[in-house]
Amino acid sequence: MRRRHVLGAGLAIAVAGMAGNAMAQQGEIKIGEINSYSLLPAFTEPYRKGWQLAVEEINAAGGINGKKLVVISKDDGGKPADAQTAANELVSSENVAMLTGTFLSNIGLAVSDFANQKKVFFLAAEPLTDAITWSKGNRYTFRLRPSNYMQAAMLVEEAAKLPAKRWATIAPNYEYGQSAVAVFKKLMSEKRPDIQWVDEQWPPQGKIDAGPVVQAVAAANPEAILNVTFGADLVKLVREGNTRGLFKNRAVVSFLTGEPEYLDPLKDETPEGWIVTGYPWYDIKTPDHDKFLKAYQAKFNDYPRLGSIVGYQTIKAAAAILTKANSTDPEKLIAATEGLSMPSPFGEITFRKIDHQSTLGAYVGKTALKDGKGVMVDSVYRKGSDYLPSDAEVGKLRPKE
Repeated sequence: MRRRHVLGAGLAIAVAGMAGNAMAQQGEIKIGEINSYSLLPAFTEPYRKGWQLAVEEINAAGGINGKKLVVISKDDGGKPADAQTAANELVSSENVAMLTGTFLSNIGLAVSDFANQKKVFFLAAEPLTDAITWSKGNRYTFRLRPSNYMQAAMLVEEAAKLPAKRWATIAPNYEYGQSAVAVFKKLMSEKRPDIQWVDEQWPPQGKIDAGPVVQAVAAANPEAILNVTFGADLVKLVREGNTRGLFKNRAVVSFLTGEPEYLDPLKDETPEGWIVTGYPWYDIKTPDHDKFLKAYQAKFNDYPRLGSIVGYQTIKAAAAILTKANSTDPEKLIAATEGLSMPSPFGEITFRKIDHQSTLGAYVGKTALKDGKGVMVDSVYRKGSDYLPSDAEVGKLRPKE
């Protein structure tokens, strides 16, 4: 009897413990976050700070319908297979309500495919390939950042005004670079059927041999260049291009180069007059951005990068979705997100129902040198909604569900 009583008491304690754990879990909502932290710290460290600020603000305001928001983050190391492994661990072991994040386009596609197969909601933060919402789009995947198509359309609007007819391209040889070049060439040729594409250079991502690339482009004698390289590759390209005079008397149009994480490392080598997309945080004077900037600088004693905006808005969007759905059921999350509008540091954005693309926009301007540092000047915010194809066109690009 005594042994049975002790066993019963032990069982009661265990059950009480389990009930306590269940109650603790009921008091929070977990989001899984995946990114290439060890591979691309220039972008992902500000990105992490951005989402940490968002989590702090969300929980200070009462969380998700009274539940605390918890973000569980994993590093994919820049490898699609590792990203899928991380996604599986977050879903199966951590029981996250949704997946968020990713940077490289090939990794974004890998996690999107996982989400589709496992029927898990995925909010892609940064990957820019058009495939993620169009040719390989699925009902479980949404994307925050303006896509290659959107940024190309913004850049083409300015590039088409240039007198240049002979164009060359330089882009990293993987999904993002290939997608960016293809859509820029398509949109540019539609606006300017008189131009010629005289050379293409495809250095491996993160491993550019800038000397031969610059030499090959110079030999083609273009009047203008489209650049899609970023990070350390961009620094090497600019240095070699400046040394060899590649950019002298040539127009350059460049994806992302106006973002501080890519512009800052160029320092006094920054080429002037490039037409770029970017983030001139020092020149944005709107209430939404002022509020974000003040909070970010107060918390981190640093200025934000574009990654900061993306990380912040990804988790703010996730919270808005979970709050509206009032559920962690993937189908209810999808229904809540389609057509959902919310504030952002760049103004109101909406997740479109037809392709799950957000209407977050980008700043377009020119590079300049100021006090020995690269800056963006003459910048104008371009709303994402103004640079997306019609519903009829999207219907042809995206698989039927």
